Amino acid sequence: MSRQNHSSVAEFIFLGFSSFPELQEQIFGVFLVIYLVTLMGNAIIIVVIFLDQSLHSPMYLFLQNLSVVEVSFSAAIMPEMLVVLSSKKTTIPFVGCFAQMYFILLFGATECFLLGAMAYDRFAAICHPLTYPTIMNKSVLVKLILFSWVSGVMVATVQTTWVFSFPFCGPSEINHLFCETPPGLELVCADTFLFEIYAFTGTILIVMVPFLLILLSYIRILFAILKMPSTTGRQKAFSTCASHLTSVTLFYGTACVTYLQPKASYSPETKKLMSLAYTLLTPLLNPLIYSLRNNEMKRSLMKLWQRKQVLHID
Repeated sequence: MSRQNHSSVAEFIFLGFSSFPELQEQIFGVFLVIYLVTLMGNAIIIVVIFLDQSLHSPMYLFLQNLSVVEVSFSAAIMPEMLVVLSSKKTTIPFVGCFAQMYFILLFGATECFLLGAMAYDRFAAICHPLTYPTIMNKSVLVKLILFSWVSGVMVATVQTTWVFSFPFCGPSEINHLFCETPPGLELVCADTFLFEIYAFTGTILIVMVPFLLILLSYIRILFAILKMPSTTGRQKAFSTCASHLTSVTLFYGTACVTYLQPKASYSPETKKLMSLAYTLLTPLLNPLIYSLRNNEMKRSLMKLWQRKQVLHID
């Protein structure tokens, strides 16, 4: 294989779904609908929480930040993917690939920490209801949200800069749908052993540690719920946590399969499908999960809709 310095690589070529050229148009249509629904669903959550003062509690402010992450995550991936699917342009500039990988890592890591903070919030609310306002005061809320975003920036900056400091080998074909770390590393013609140790350790810390903390929080929450004397109280507590548990299972399950799998365990096509589950399904389903399973969100949506109808009639 010929070697060329990474600075001479002007662009990368996405192989994408080139194995199924006859399905390109159908795939484009499906992805476009998913993207539009994702943007609309998350935008509704952001706006509803912003407009409804009764939703300005820690749980919903965390949810609002999560929706911002989901919209940004989709915007970092989907437009470029749709261009590739709808035209013969299957390339991305070197700088564009750097930017896409950076934002995927930034929003992915931020979501990991936000979901962990949301689990801590539910743990404090259900297990320590009397001291909850003190535990989750405004200062703590702001610090947890800032920590999530700053950690995402740090992870993205270190990992993306490190990956693109390596020399790349030609041909610069990425057998994937977007610029993600694992397929990007396959083009590197240098020893990546140290980076792979860092990446694996980082994935454990960023994905598995928050996931285990979430599991421990929910075990404590489950015991606290079972001790509640009121059936109504138990149902409300279960309802509050069910949406978060669904989101956590979806996000961490697909993320773990994508980033902690052995290199040769799956075919490139299978890896693409796994990445789609992680990058498309989570942003798409989160608004549906939180709006359909959360009574307060449904009430707020109805209230805003009725207010709009009244203003329209007047």
